[in-house]
Amino acid sequence: MPCSHTDDDDLRSAVSGATVMVTGGGGLVGSRITSRLRGAGARVIAVGRLDAYPARVYSDLFGVHAGDGDTVVGDIADEALMNAMVRQSDYVIHAAAVADVASCTRNPLAALATNVHGTQVLLGAVRAHNAKVRRFVFVSSAAVYGNGDPKRKDVRSWHEEQPLAPLSVYANTKVWGEHQTALMTNAANVSHATVRYFSVYGEPQTVKEHSHSWVVAWLAMRAKLGLPLLLNGGGLQVRDFVHVDDIAEATIRAMLAPAAHQQVLNVGTGRATSIREIADMVVQHYPDAPVETRPLPEGDPLGGYADTTRMSAALGWEPRISVEQGVARYVAWLDQTPNALPDFLREEAERYRAD
Repeated sequence: MPCSHTDDDDLRSAVSGATVMVTGGGGLVGSRITSRLRGAGARVIAVGRLDAYPARVYSDLFGVHAGDGDTVVGDIADEALMNAMVRQSDYVIHAAAVADVASCTRNPLAALATNVHGTQVLLGAVRAHNAKVRRFVFVSSAAVYGNGDPKRKDVRSWHEEQPLAPLSVYANTKVWGEHQTALMTNAANVSHATVRYFSVYGEPQTVKEHSHSWVVAWLAMRAKLGLPLLLNGGGLQVRDFVHVDDIAEATIRAMLAPAAHQQVLNVGTGRATSIREIADMVVQHYPDAPVETRPLPEGDPLGGYADTTRMSAALGWEPRISVEQGVARYVAWLDQTPNALPDFLREEAERYRAD
């Protein structure tokens, strides 16, 4: 983890004897948060359905096993389960969600069932056990800002006070979750914080078929297999890429920092990186990877990056892994972990070579 020895000691002191419930604790971010907290001596109850990926992804890549003592396979929409788990918890980090924009668009009812109904059930449990819970952290997304204006020639910095402009089912559910979190926790006198993640990447991230997210993983895995790197409109769109280690650290700090009370915080690096720049970084490691430009789909966003002023002030911290370092780490991990490559992408590579 990108923390100093002093940071580690401070975290151990802060979470010693505490129980933290992490919903979505089996996912990429949730498992990283869980590992970090357990390493610091906290008891962590990781709750999730473990159905977003094939079983081997959870066990072989994320290191999550359903039989582990405090890993609970269950649904956040299960009222009895949520009450039983929250009753034991000093802190709650709510990272569970149908987090794939494309999946939410294809099946909005499933997104609403988890991201809205499930969140409401969890908040109800927090309200019922408000004397126990010290802080509730809601995991949101930069998607609440919308996706920028492709007609603009400048790149926008997004700050927490600007009007929200969600453009997807997923983003709509996150806007609702932010508002409902503040409404219910304030009424229950429970401290809360919201963290808006920008573009999360990093090992052991893997890709899902029919998804449009996870640019670093997509490009690196395609390059590894000799597939062309496909750039819409030449890859001029920008994102604020934040390594999963930094995402986990920021979330834990938001759980603990007094200044994060009732705050909405961007979690980003404050740096705009184009998709083309990511492709160039990947090609440095896989020089034979072909790059192809495709037409820019109508409405494809320019994107934006995080204004990190409030995050830095509230958390006393800045992300520590540059995108160059993060891409190099991901490629090294991928080279050492060939089983991370999903079957559907291997099959595409076979067809590509056959043609």
